[in-house]
Amino acid sequence: MDKHEQNHGQEHEQDHEATEPGSHWAGMLAGLLIGALAGAIAMLLLAPQSGKRTRAKLRRRSIALRAQTAETMETMEDAIEDARDKTDQMTHDARKQAEKLDKRGRALFDG
Repeated sequence: MDKHEQNHGQEHEQDHEATEPGSHWAGMLAGLLIGALAGAIAMLLLAPQSGKRTRAKLRRRSIALRAQTAETMETMEDAIEDARDKTDQMTHDARKQAEKLDKRGRALFDG
């Protein structure tokens, strides 16, 4: 592997390490909220209804969007918690396996 490939690999690892586990979901949620806001603005601008009807419709949609966002956040929080639990379990299992291998290695070396 040449020097350029090593540098590129190290940069990729650093970029990957710098990314927090929840940042992907946060970006998706931000995109969802921005898209919903853009849709609401477009609806206001293009709506052929009276102002009173448009405001009532917008209020209903914003309530629905709020509920949907809360549900999505709850789902994301559950998924992140599950991922953390699985990661903790994998770390625990890996440490146990390393301890076993260490004991075996020491027994072979000492024996």
